[in-house]
Amino acid sequence: MSFSAEVKAELCRVSLSARSQALAECYGVMLFCNTFDSREIRIQTRSECFAQRLPKLLMKAFSLSFDETPENGRGRAFVIRNTESIGRILDQFGYVGGLVRHHVNLGILEDEQARTAFLRGAFLAGGSVTDPEKRYHMELATAHYTVSREITALFHDMGFEPKSVARGGNYIMYFKQSDLIEDLLTTLGAPLAAMRVMAAKIEKDMTNQVNRKVNCDTANVTKTVEASAATLEAIRKLRSTGELENLSPKLQEAARLREENPELSLEELGALCDPKVTKSGLNHRLRELRKLAGEK
Repeated sequence: MSFSAEVKAELCRVSLSARSQALAECYGVMLFCNTFDSREIRIQTRSECFAQRLPKLLMKAFSLSFDETPENGRGRAFVIRNTESIGRILDQFGYVGGLVRHHVNLGILEDEQARTAFLRGAFLAGGSVTDPEKRYHMELATAHYTVSREITALFHDMGFEPKSVARGGNYIMYFKQSDLIEDLLTTLGAPLAAMRVMAAKIEKDMTNQVNRKVNCDTANVTKTVEASAATLEAIRKLRSTGELENLSPKLQEAARLREENPELSLEELGALCDPKVTKSGLNHRLRELRKLAGEK
């Protein structure tokens, strides 16, 4: 599985708890999918996880099903042709008169959660990211110029500054700075992938040092990243089962701080606790979270 496919798989594990967020994610998908007009909506994907998510997403957002799916159609395509279904979708997106206007209706994206869900959908349908061990490159591609301009402005409002280029009839927004890619992946809901980028950068930065130091530091970084990744996965499991909210305030604080700061060391994370906690004390709390989630 490619790194881009791994990122999409992680994003597809983000829960569809709120209808407003499902609606925003659907909006991003459709503005970046293969066909989105008043006659047909067609979404094609090679991602197995995204293919499994799409029917649930459409049902959550609109209480609708696709007219064609990979099981009853050709290729990995999800298609809607029913005029009533398309009309309902266009109404929800604020397109008056049954006409698709390829621009971003910011009224649907009034809060941070909705904007994040929108960009997650856009990436799932029209995004890719290169293996960070090779190079740093993350992009979103749309066939609509106005959409690309408006989403670039949306990125700026969220603290990101993509570059733009036209290529093969598409308009591309892309990032080449590792720190921006890390931050964007974390924002969209893929902190484990973000740590892969961080680990790759650290390893590259250390190659100019002596071999002994490089080997030692790389081992420590890998150990820290793996432990942090395991903890994040454990927290995700506890939240999905409803156990997290029943834990002690200390464990809930440790879980919240680790999710908000996946890159920090135990010592730095302990300093954020109220009151401050030692490195060993915080490590004990994080081990307890992994134990409760069934992690080793």
